Amino acid sequence: MSESPENSESPENGESPEISGVQRSEGAGSPERPVTPRQSVGSSADSGPSGGSGPSGGSGPRKEAVRAAELDAAGPLTTTRDRFVLDEDTVYLDGNSLGALPRSVPGRIADVITREWGELRIRSWTESGWWTAPERIGDRIAPLVGAAPGRMVVGDSTSVNIFKAVVGGIRMAGKGCTEILVDATTFPTDGYIARSAARMAGLAVRPVEPARIADEVTERTALALVNHVDYRTGELNDLPGITAALHSAGALAVWDLCHSAGALPVGLDAHGVDLAVGCTYKYLNGGPGSPAYLYIRESLQERFESPLPGWNSHADPFGMDPGYTPADGIVRGRVGTPDILSMLALEAALEVWDGVSIEEVRAKSLALTDFFLECVNEYAPPGRVRSVTPYEHRRRGSQVSLEAVGAGEVMDELIRRGVVGDFRHPDVLRFGFTPLYTTFADAERAAWVLGEVLREQAEREAAEGPGAAATAAGPPAAEGPAAGGDGG
Repeated sequence: MSESPENSESPENGESPEISGVQRSEGAGSPERPVTPRQSVGSSADSGPSGGSGPSGGSGPRKEAVRAAELDAAGPLTTTRDRFVLDEDTVYLDGNSLGALPRSVPGRIADVITREWGELRIRSWTESGWWTAPERIGDRIAPLVGAAPGRMVVGDSTSVNIFKAVVGGIRMAGKGCTEILVDATTFPTDGYIARSAARMAGLAVRPVEPARIADEVTERTALALVNHVDYRTGELNDLPGITAALHSAGALAVWDLCHSAGALPVGLDAHGVDLAVGCTYKYLNGGPGSPAYLYIRESLQERFESPLPGWNSHADPFGMDPGYTPADGIVRGRVGTPDILSMLALEAALEVWDGVSIEEVRAKSLALTDFFLECVNEYAPPGRVRSVTPYEHRRRGSQVSLEAVGAGEVMDELIRRGVVGDFRHPDVLRFGFTPLYTTFADAERAAWVLGEVLREQAEREAAEGPGAAATAAGPPAAEGPAAGGDGG
């Protein structure tokens, strides 16, 4: 979903210069310093992913590949990659769309199917803990987004939870509200649902750039639906500042965490967020279509009125009363019967977080994306790509997005050569960095192969003559599930 950059050396309009100098961190949590700008240099292809001549000069291993090996050996998170099913022939940088399979999942699901379902059958709702799974798994995710137990429930899709959060928020808003604000850069589904919810409530919808919300919110605003990280650019929006500005005007803050949960600290409780939703199949590695979650601030739970009251959220679900009485606490965020197979796959997937802090993940994420930008700067021909992801750490999520001519064609070729990222219209290459399993060697190899593809593209254009660059894009690469999903 969405996120916005924060200011620093990038222009205030959020655009970033062509890659000719990047921000490098001296270490986790240390001040950023500019790297002396340097021009990218083209080179001939090498004989393999880590050797041969190239922009770094000389023959033998590339200097950045050597540096990557040193960084991987130094850590942090040097062993968590072993918790995933990965192949060494592929660089997987699409965890911002679908996380890799944790090794803990297949055995757990086999047991759920053969024993819990196959032998215990309906007894598993109580004996195997199926009935309490939505709250139990919510409590497992909660520390990763800065929430205390009892404030998150897992179930339904992201889209359904956005609908619950927006309509529930409108119903809690003060009288006299006439509008809701929607992140103008939002993932489209968020906007569709917000408009539908507002229409049902008789409110207007006003799209606003995240950086402008503090200036645009008024006493007539019921709430704002904002993406923590921009799905297209990787920009990180100012969750604490925007939430405080909304509260100062009497409005509620509803956050979409799809591209931040599991990638960086969120601090829902600490920053007083009212409602939040997110998916679990990206950085939380829950599997394709795994259930989403809903967060409701503790002080709002008794006021939360779901637009989708179901028997699972009833105070007496087995009483079968024709009248609806909501359950106490976060349970009122439930609707119908949970999807047990995918929910328990998610629970098993979350075991990869044992012994891992989200602060460690953030430190490595920034180090990986810094290093990748430096390698692209080293390997890409001048002027072929431009980062739309901010260099400043406070404005960056856990992905790098690069504008490139013929981006769809470039990504198709990268995937063919074993580097899996994805593409967004019209010209954006996206590379997601999941610190639990992405290595510095992955980042270096991806940048090198990208440089190869871009050099070959430039050579073809030069051979074809004037006008070739304008048509280099060709037909756009297919989007949709095969290219990686962002919401749902």
